[in-house]
Amino acid sequence: MTIQQPRYSKEEFAQRGDEIYETQVRSQVETDNHGKIVAIDLETGAFEVDASEIAACDRLEARHPDAQIWIVRIGSRHVRRFGGRSRKSA
Repeated sequence: MTIQQPRYSKEEFAQRGDEIYETQVRSQVETDNHGKIVAIDLETGAFEVDASEIAACDRLEARHPDAQIWIVRIGSRHVRRFGGRSRKSA
């Protein structure tokens, strides 16, 4: 198994991923997929949607073995959340 090396700096990676999501992918996936993951190949713009990050990435890599993958949770600014949240009291 070959390990993919990043072809972009962290800043370029994030910028390209956000731009592709906002301009090409978001309008196609937002309806009926809230909370799911979209995996996007930064070079081709190809994407896969799934509730599982691994499943979305695996399907995308099957189609594009050399993919540079950016992951977004549909309808959220965060893919994951760490730590607890305080509950609002009534």
